[in-house]
Amino acid sequence: MAMTTGGNNGISAEMNVTPMIDILLVLLVIFMIIVPLEHGEKAEIPQPSNSDAPPPRQDANIVIQLTMSGTEPNVKINKDAVAWDKLEGRLKEIFVQRGDKTASVKGERTIDFQYVADVIDTAHHAGVERICLLDPEHIM
Repeated sequence: MAMTTGGNNGISAEMNVTPMIDILLVLLVIFMIIVPLEHGEKAEIPQPSNSDAPPPRQDANIVIQLTMSGTEPNVKINKDAVAWDKLEGRLKEIFVQRGDKTASVKGERTIDFQYVADVIDTAHHAGVERICLLDPEHIM
């Protein structure tokens, strides 16, 4: 604890910062405990492969595409049109037989992200484990 002796009256104009440092350390410990408890979506960065295996076939990729027409966007799975209410069932049919449970979502820039989030949620319910977001300018 910092302590100073005053001049004539014992009155000192110095500020004692020890209590502020104690509060700062307590807050630091609290934030160190709270931050790791938060969970979110995991981002996996592709790693280069060391094997000489051939690259996967192009038709093996499942791409869910959103195109705008009217008030609600149209949904396509690999260029096959699917109704919104049948999307989960169609994805279940596709992914029940597949070992690779990865799908890609591609939407036009004019589409509200809520529709993309709905497709991601539906895909997770249908058994898709990994979702890739493709750039709308990406050529298939």
